[in-house]
Amino acid sequence: MRRTTLFSLETPYREPLRIEGFEFGDTDSDKCVAIVGSTRGNEVEQTFVCAELVRRLTELETAGLTDPSLRILVVPAVNAFSMNISKRFWPVDNTDINRMFPGSDTGETTQRIADGLFSAVSDYAYGIQLCSFYLPGDFEPHVRVTYANDVSEESLDLAEAFGFPYVVAKAPSSFDTTTLNYNWQVWGTHAFSVYVREMGSLNVRSAGEVEDCVLRFLGSLGIVRLSPRGGFVSKLIDEKDLVDVRTTLAGGFLVREVEPGWRVERGQVLGRVLDAYDAHEKEQLVSPIDGRVFFCHVAPLVNQYTVVFKVVPEG
Repeated sequence: MRRTTLFSLETPYREPLRIEGFEFGDTDSDKCVAIVGSTRGNEVEQTFVCAELVRRLTELETAGLTDPSLRILVVPAVNAFSMNISKRFWPVDNTDINRMFPGSDTGETTQRIADGLFSAVSDYAYGIQLCSFYLPGDFEPHVRVTYANDVSEESLDLAEAFGFPYVVAKAPSSFDTTTLNYNWQVWGTHAFSVYVREMGSLNVRSAGEVEDCVLRFLGSLGIVRLSPRGGFVSKLIDEKDLVDVRTTLAGGFLVREVEPGWRVERGQVLGRVLDAYDAHEKEQLVSPIDGRVFFCHVAPLVNQYTVVFKVVPEG
C-alpha cells in the first residue's frame, strides 16, 4: 500500500486542502479500479466504507491475496475541509464539488478541486463512487448506473457482480452531466454510483455490507482472491419506475411505520403526519402498490409535497 497526495490546494486560513489516495498494486501496473468516497461534508458513512476498504485491502495485499499487476486507488474523502466543520457543500460559496466535473485548473475553487481529482482517476478502467442522494433519507443500499453512452449498457451488466439487492438504471438529467459518474463514462470508464444507507451518521453494520459488495466486485475482476459470503441476485430497475409517496395535505411531525427493504401491500400505512402543536393526525401516507420500500425520509419534520417514501413495484 502506498499513501499519496493526489491534489493539494493552499487555503488562506487553514492548512492546505489535500486529497489523499491509497494505492495497491505495482507502481507500473494497469490502472484497474478507482474508488472515491465523500465529495460532500456530511457523507460520513461513505468515508468510513473507504477507510475500511483501505484496511481490508492492506491486509489482503500483505497476505498475497491481491493481483499486483492490477492497480487499485482508494480516495476516502475529497472534501475533508467541509467535513471538519460539518457543512455539506464547500463552505465559502456553498457549491457542490460533485457538480463541477470534469473541472478546470483555472476555474473557481471547487472546479479546481474537481479537476485535481479527475486528473487522478479519469484513466482507470472502472470507477466506484460512494455517494449520497439529493433527498436526505435512508436507502436500500444499491448500485446505480447513469446512462451516458455505450459504456453504460456494459456497466449495467457488470453491476450485478456487486451483489446488491438492486441495480438502478437512471436516465441523465441536466445536472448529471457535471457529476463524477457521468464524466467517468464520457472518458471511457465503467462507472458505478454506490449508495449506502446513512447520510450524516454512521451505521457500521450496513457499511460492512456495502464494503463486502465492493470486495465482491473486485473479486469478480480477479483483483482480490476473496469471496465475501452472501450477496443477492440483483434486480434491475429503472429509476422512473420507483413509485413516490408524498405528503399532500400539510407538513408536520413524521412518524414512520416502515423501513427500507420492508415488503408492503397496497393500502398499507407507511407513515403518518402529525400536527406540530397538538399532535393530531393530519395525514396517513399509504402505499399505492404492492412492493418493497426503497427510500424513507428520516428528518423528524416534513414539509407539504415532500417525497417521503419510494417503493419498488413487486414483480
